[in-house]
Amino acid sequence: MGEWIGMGRRARRCYGFDEIALVPGTQTVNPNEVDASFEFAGKKFKVPIMAAAMDGVVDVRFAVEMSKLGGIAVLNLDGIQTRYENPDLVLEKIAKASPQEATELMQAVYTKPVKDKLISKRILEIKRKKGTAVVSCIPAHAEKFAKLAQAAGVDIFVVQSTVTTAKHVAKEYKSLDLFKFCKSSKVPVILGNCVTYENTLDLMDTQASGLLIGVGPGAACTTRGVLGIGVPQVTATVDAAAARDFYFKRTGRYVSIITDGGMNRGGDICKGFAAGADAVMIGSSFARAMEAPGRGYHWGMATSHVNLPRGTRIYVGSTGSLKEILFGPAKVDDGSQNLMGALKTSMGSLGVLNIKQMHDVEIIIAPTIQTEGKIFQVGQKVGMGK
Repeated sequence: MGEWIGMGRRARRCYGFDEIALVPGTQTVNPNEVDASFEFAGKKFKVPIMAAAMDGVVDVRFAVEMSKLGGIAVLNLDGIQTRYENPDLVLEKIAKASPQEATELMQAVYTKPVKDKLISKRILEIKRKKGTAVVSCIPAHAEKFAKLAQAAGVDIFVVQSTVTTAKHVAKEYKSLDLFKFCKSSKVPVILGNCVTYENTLDLMDTQASGLLIGVGPGAACTTRGVLGIGVPQVTATVDAAAARDFYFKRTGRYVSIITDGGMNRGGDICKGFAAGADAVMIGSSFARAMEAPGRGYHWGMATSHVNLPRGTRIYVGSTGSLKEILFGPAKVDDGSQNLMGALKTSMGSLGVLNIKQMHDVEIIIAPTIQTEGKIFQVGQKVGMGK
């Protein structure tokens, strides 16, 4: 499998969202009658699009609003919300910083330690407003933060790093035992991130309830440029979904695949589901919401790394409310609003009734799909030409 790239080395071709298209089937369905919900750990969520644990996207207010609309927003326990009593003052500074000042400012901002009491406080604030409390942290903090979060009533706990594996080799520090962690957790655990079939299978053995798929595709992430690692999202999702299906046949336990990053419009999200995702996670599209704490700015989770930043601050603007971004009516022509309307309309055009059936639609390799016949849009930088 793969092509020769030099003496003795083969490489396989992998695909991203812009290189494929979905093929309509032999029937169509009324979009109002399709079921686009996401079932996870015994609960059903109307919106299968999760908001990423990024400080420019999710705070308490955003998490509560996302819950009211039927979705999940993940709060970053390693972020500004748990380091500062008044995070708005810090977020305002980040928004006002020049591009040259932004990374250095964030490196300084994130040196302030996380406060245990703020972890409990933020979760309780979400729960008091009847929101679904979902939080995330890096493996090094997982054991301590999980105890605090569970005591505060958290609903789902996410352990997330650039690349997560079931086996981590380290002599300098004690690594997190994911098998022990997931087994002892009183709430469902999501692990991430990974991109290969083999790693997905290994992580499923930890008894995690879901896995985040994707390394470096996010709009504000620079991991692929800094470290040179990653797999295009379509291929990564197809491989992970294949592992999920094999694991389910072997064990009878279904582990949700959540494609994380690289999607900023409705069509990308639809392709993510067609590639095999049970849900998707996005950041930049939600950073555009008026409810987002970033004030129109969005930055990667590793932007603040002291020695090797692997993210940057980008300006995405504030284009509409969270409700408009999810359900419309869309006020822009680039597919970044009414994401649920796009998903349901796509499902109807493909002739499927639910997300599971989306996994079986025909996918074709179509490298010209974004530009074919779009010369005026490209020339005028409107619609698909932006």
